[in-house]
Amino acid sequence: MQGKKNIVAGFLFLTGFMVYGFILIYLRDFAPGKEAWIADYAVGKHFESRLAHVHGNLFALLNIVVGYLLLRLPIDPGSAKAISWLSLAGMLMPLGILSEVAFGLPPALVLVGGISMVVSMGWFGWAALRLKL
Repeated sequence: MQGKKNIVAGFLFLTGFMVYGFILIYLRDFAPGKEAWIADYAVGKHFESRLAHVHGNLFALLNIVVGYLLLRLPIDPGSAKAISWLSLAGMLMPLGILSEVAFGLPPALVLVGGISMVVSMGWFGWAALRLKL
């Protein structure tokens, strides 16, 4: 039964990136030295930090929706499994952005995650188009 793991991972990922959003709010509004954070808000690590937050929440919600629809629609089991795993792999994108910001790692996870999510959405769209409902 494909989909449950997407829903679970999606909600947990959403929780993590919502907490991360509160950290970003703290850094912008309450932290000592917040003026420096605000001055650099639209460039470099500050911008990438916000990109990770936005994409983390978006990809979490996409996984929740994918999981729910995989449980409800009669998608071919092979396609359902691939769509499920590709959607989960898509969550590597925001983790990759964070790893760039925090550790200076190369953007490999960003590319793998982004490509995985795009492929999963396209595959799901094609699978849904072929349904005889």
